[in-house]
Amino acid sequence: MKSWYLLYCKPRGETRAQDNLKLQQIETYLPMHAQQVTKAGKTSVKRSPLFPCYLFIHFDPEQTSVSRIHSTRGVSRIVGCKEQMTPIDDSIIHSIRMQEHKLLNNFQLSDFEPSQAVQPKLAQGDKVVFVDGPFAELEGIFAEQSGEKRCHILFEIMGQQKRVTVDKASIKLKDS
Repeated sequence: MKSWYLLYCKPRGETRAQDNLKLQQIETYLPMHAQQVTKAGKTSVKRSPLFPCYLFIHFDPEQTSVSRIHSTRGVSRIVGCKEQMTPIDDSIIHSIRMQEHKLLNNFQLSDFEPSQAVQPKLAQGDKVVFVDGPFAELEGIFAEQSGEKRCHILFEIMGQQKRVTVDKASIKLKDS
């Protein structure tokens, strides 16, 4: 039976893996987000993978060989593929797609301008909540600052703790 699985790709190889899997008629999903980039004093917006090095694939392991997927250019391995693969619930994929669609359709450059609101000082280990973006309403743990406008947040997804870098304006201190 077809299910969604998480694929770990080689660094910056998500689109290469996606293109090669499409040639094999394997459905893929690469969640994207808009990101403000400043180069040579000019600010622009570019789309980049929401989960760098990860790609979702939809296939039936009984009809498509797992070794065929592992040998695809750009692919490193299927996550959790030791003895038994771990399928991802369709509702998780649907939720990510809905958040991505909402963000990209409502995106305006002003969304990335520095917030005038004063951010409370966060300390390592503080519990935070995402107020917008693809992780809206999810909880995490403040890890550390990353420059003036960004910070590292730890949160749990698929039973593993992951570290993401986000705008400080997209999180708030969790109410106790």
